Amino acid sequence: MDKNFYCIIMAGGIGTRFWPISRNSRPKQFLDILGCGRSFLQMTYDRFVKIVPKENIIVVTSGQYTSLVKEQLPDLLDENILGEPYRRNTAPCIAYSAYKLYKKNPNATVVVTPSDHLIIGEDLFTSTISSAMKYASQRDELYTLGITPTRPDTNYGYIQANKAHSTEVEGHIVDNVKTFTEKPNEELAKVFIESGEFFWNSGIFIWNLKTIIQQLEEHTPDVAEIFKGGSQFYNTQEEKNFIDGAYNECPSISIDYGVMEKTSKACVFEANFGWSDLGTWTALYSQSPNKDEQGNVVKAPIALIDKKLKNTMVVSHEENKLVVVKGLDNFLVINTDDVLLVCPKDDASVKNVITDLTMSNDKQKYL
Repeated sequence: MDKNFYCIIMAGGIGTRFWPISRNSRPKQFLDILGCGRSFLQMTYDRFVKIVPKENIIVVTSGQYTSLVKEQLPDLLDENILGEPYRRNTAPCIAYSAYKLYKKNPNATVVVTPSDHLIIGEDLFTSTISSAMKYASQRDELYTLGITPTRPDTNYGYIQANKAHSTEVEGHIVDNVKTFTEKPNEELAKVFIESGEFFWNSGIFIWNLKTIIQQLEEHTPDVAEIFKGGSQFYNTQEEKNFIDGAYNECPSISIDYGVMEKTSKACVFEANFGWSDLGTWTALYSQSPNKDEQGNVVKAPIALIDKKLKNTMVVSHEENKLVVVKGLDNFLVINTDDVLLVCPKDDASVKNVITDLTMSNDKQKYL
């Protein structure tokens, strides 16, 4: 295992997408949503510890979640848990971890990954990431993992590959990037799929440290200069005070918009393993393999449903509560100890509930 290989896990989400199971105090990445005995964060760690040394795994999270990270990943070095005082999107997150790591190992090659993705086919995932890291370690380019799409999904961003300039790397195809497109409408997504040139943007990046730092300084100098200025403080007792001030000054900007959409060095490493970011209850329902004959997904210790219930997801974690659901079609029924959610099974409905709670001072405690 290469001692210069590192993994940076971004785990700063605040927990609204899987409300009410997920809360601000314990968001999605720390939950066992899939019922497999491991949280999303733990499963992400488990995947990457096969690729990089465990002492080279870094988690960037909100300052309020650092104790949760340590609780779930006890083998993680304390110095590798980076707490952000404010949410500033992915470019500051990556800049902070890049400059801190550069002080320790300027020869590092890094894979940057969200903490909450579903991966199916882990052997293929491991070989793809390993090949990409070996390739990136020797090249002055920025790689993003592009997932071969299986449907015209409007919940993902898309990457257009320049197929005229493809390279094969250990059985994997690498292309230069033509364009990045944010979530398209359904009609445009169908055009993308039919063209054969487009991939889902996984949000997983691979690059050597010198290249990403050079590109940050070229394309997001207002972010790069702030974190570059902390070189003398990283890995010292003064680091937290410096970071508090840095995040207070820096803008909120994504790495996609700040760097990847502007650089001439963007490449897409094609990937064919099963992938989903499982961003909503609807996505989880769609990915669930255990639907009954009426299309229902029921995850409750004790439940009573009738044959008229269709295309509905029922979730309850309470061991001693009987959940009875009848006559609904295309609904969510999510039960917790202090909240019962019953609403149409679409992303907009849950978003509207969150908005209503945010606007209600006496009910914000349930977020």
